[in-house]
Amino acid sequence: MKAIGRHIILEMWGCQNLESVQTAEQALREMVAALDVTLLDLHVYPFSPVGVTGMAIVSESHLAIHTWPEHGYAAVDIFTCGAPRDPQGAVDVLRRHYAPERVGAMEINRGQLDLPQYEVSSEGTREHRPRSRPRAPVLSA
Repeated sequence: MKAIGRHIILEMWGCQNLESVQTAEQALREMVAALDVTLLDLHVYPFSPVGVTGMAIVSESHLAIHTWPEHGYAAVDIFTCGAPRDPQGAVDVLRRHYAPERVGAMEINRGQLDLPQYEVSSEGTREHRPRSRPRAPVLSA
């Protein structure tokens, strides 16, 4: 299965340090190093009354952390393109910084090159219609 990118979505429950801007920034920097990707920009924002969102823009796509301290929950995206990267090092970084009791992971192959193409009919159902080339989206005002 060929794909342009790999998107790992992590659900972390029972976490610590979810209100810390410093923890999110350090975790993102260490994830960049663990994945051996090229950091372009990094921002972390606190929210009121609680929570943090952090984003590392990397040449290979992005890493993101969103926290909900009131639920002990963090949502993390690890999206990389180009050479395959083992996400385990980044997961280890998150475990060290947030000490989650439970981690769930989903993986999506982005830009999968060998999938059949689908169109949505006017009735809203999906129909398999092989096409020779992608069509531009139709936008309405």
